Amino acid sequence: MTKPDVDIVTFGCRLNAYESEVIRTRAAEDGLSNAIVFNTCAVTNEAVRQARQAIRKARRENPDAKLIVTGCAAQIDPAAFAAMAEVDLVLGNAEKSQAGAYADRIPEGKVRVNDIMSVRETAGHLIDGLKDRARAYVEVQNGCDHRCTFCIIPYGRGNSRSAPAGEVVEQVRKLAAQGYQEVVLTGVDVTSWGADLPGQPTLGQLVARILKLVPELPRLRLSSIDAAEIDPDLMRCLAQEPRLMPYLHLSLQAGDDMILKRMKRRHLRADALKLVAEVRAVRPDIAFGADLIAGFPTETEEMFANTLALVEEAGLAFLHVFPFSPRPGTPAARMPQLPRNVVKERAALLRAAGEAALVRHLERQAGRMLSGLVERPGVARADDFTEIAFEGEAAVGSIVALQAIGHEGGKVLARLPALEAAE
Repeated sequence: MTKPDVDIVTFGCRLNAYESEVIRTRAAEDGLSNAIVFNTCAVTNEAVRQARQAIRKARRENPDAKLIVTGCAAQIDPAAFAAMAEVDLVLGNAEKSQAGAYADRIPEGKVRVNDIMSVRETAGHLIDGLKDRARAYVEVQNGCDHRCTFCIIPYGRGNSRSAPAGEVVEQVRKLAAQGYQEVVLTGVDVTSWGADLPGQPTLGQLVARILKLVPELPRLRLSSIDAAEIDPDLMRCLAQEPRLMPYLHLSLQAGDDMILKRMKRRHLRADALKLVAEVRAVRPDIAFGADLIAGFPTETEEMFANTLALVEEAGLAFLHVFPFSPRPGTPAARMPQLPRNVVKERAALLRAAGEAALVRHLERQAGRMLSGLVERPGVARADDFTEIAFEGEAAVGSIVALQAIGHEGGKVLARLPALEAAE
């Protein structure tokens, strides 16, 4: 198997995965060859450590390749990556998608990272889809105006900025014309979309506009959203638009009011419970996922118990659990820290609660007829984001009807109705 001229190694979020495809396009346009680009993540210390480890390994295995580092970790601490002997070039988050960024012109220096806070517009880098994926992602927003005490990401992404609605609609239309059955709207703080645009349109208005102007698109999905910012138009779309998928991944982070305040979140526990109840009232088939942090500084056993209880009280189905990781430069890193063993134990308890919640969700699917987007042979994703393992053959990227017959290993087990009829 021939190794491609340019490898892209991606760490972190879906937005990074999207932007890696932008990098792939830009690198090809710039004529980059024999290179490896590392699109890094800074959300935890572990993510940064993994990136540095991957860079060292790549240099050992590819002594003659050009190694380029970009992404959030590179934006936040370019000097640390520039100091690595293995690295040839460090690019900032704004620079990584610019035309000419990957041309061979090292005389400008090893580091090309500008002040991300000075960026005011989204880069014009809408793409034609993601390599080897069943669904397409469209970056509608980047950056974040909020300053949660644990989060370093605004310093890697800059302030919030939105892609104009017309550009987003046109991109979705192109993707639908290429045959994509599902498009995901993604960003750093998606629900803040529009606040910096003329007239301050809402995310719900953008969703409604896409669904109206691109009627040929079967499925539209939202990536992670902030529970504090769901607008009335978005609620109306959830209630009235079956093509808007019934799944919301909420950035909750904790289930205790004191911890939420110390995190500088903009919602309280009761707000989260009220939100899921209101959405369920208008969209009974919806499923919820959530990000939760275990072991935040000053978290007592009672505070943690409130977060643990939230999983069942809110009826969450899918959890992303993060053991608290102090990021230098954030207020939370200066707060009284919990012992690492306590943080790990609480993360394990939260993950166990998440596994139990997923089982409860999967058990409710028994006997149902599900609509699944085929992600790879024998694996599909239901409207509510439940993973489905199915018997039978169906084209990747197609939407098929599937009969749920059980569950195993975190997935619904299902069969194509045609198979059942044949037996």
